[in-house]
Amino acid sequence: MRYRRLSPTGDYVFGHGVRDFLVDSPACVAQAVLTGLNLYRGDYFLDNTVGMPWKQDVVGKITPPIYDTAIQQYVQGIQGVQSIVTYSSNLDPKTRVLTVRMVLATIYGQVQIVAAAPFLGGFGIGPFGLRPFGD
Repeated sequence: MRYRRLSPTGDYVFGHGVRDFLVDSPACVAQAVLTGLNLYRGDYFLDNTVGMPWKQDVVGKITPPIYDTAIQQYVQGIQGVQSIVTYSSNLDPKTRVLTVRMVLATIYGQVQIVAAAPFLGGFGIGPFGLRPFGD
């Protein structure tokens, strides 16, 4: 498994040769998860079946069991993810920010992910400000 590294602002990293890539590591799987969570299903013009089904399964569903199930099902289907070890989410009613924390067992080891996004109820979610932790 190989992914081009992203900068802290989400841009591709160039100019460092092989260090510009994540290869066969928990961080590589974490980036696949984070990238997928940031992509709305149907928005990629080359393949409208990829991405998180935010519009289809989450938007307008403000109860945690519904959006938590959708997020977990999506993450478990990503290449390299074996299982979700721990999962929690918190929707702050004042800031309307959804924060998701999970530890994933990947084919390369465990990785912790923290993702936060404005949750706009019936109007959508995102973009996630995403940070993988661990390597």
